[in-house]
Amino acid sequence: MKVVYATAQGKTEAFVNRIGVKDPVKIGDGSEKINEDYILFTYTTGHGEVPAPVAAFIKNNASNIKAVIGVGNIPFHADTFAFAADNIAKQYNVPILYKIDGAGEEIDEKRVKLILNKWLMK
Repeated sequence: MKVVYATAQGKTEAFVNRIGVKDPVKIGDGSEKINEDYILFTYTTGHGEVPAPVAAFIKNNASNIKAVIGVGNIPFHADTFAFAADNIAKQYNVPILYKIDGAGEEIDEKRVKLILNKWLMK
């Protein structure tokens, strides 16, 4: 199973790198294809929307998405915090494994590593 991520300001990418994910797939314009199961890390745009490149990527790779981790910003978007993950989870019937505020903290890194270790072993 792979880790796939999208980043707008570099926070998601920095988090994925800090937790030591091996060979993650970065979403560019959404046209990328992946032929294996994946866990998606995504930021949220606007007032809880799925970013367009992420929506395009999932559409092209819908059968392989197994779970989602959301990234958001509580101080500025508390009412729609990481809602892209909620929208993806509902639309594709996958679980939300975790939500990260901003760039994440050490406790988030520890928790996400534990979660990924379980999921990547499947």
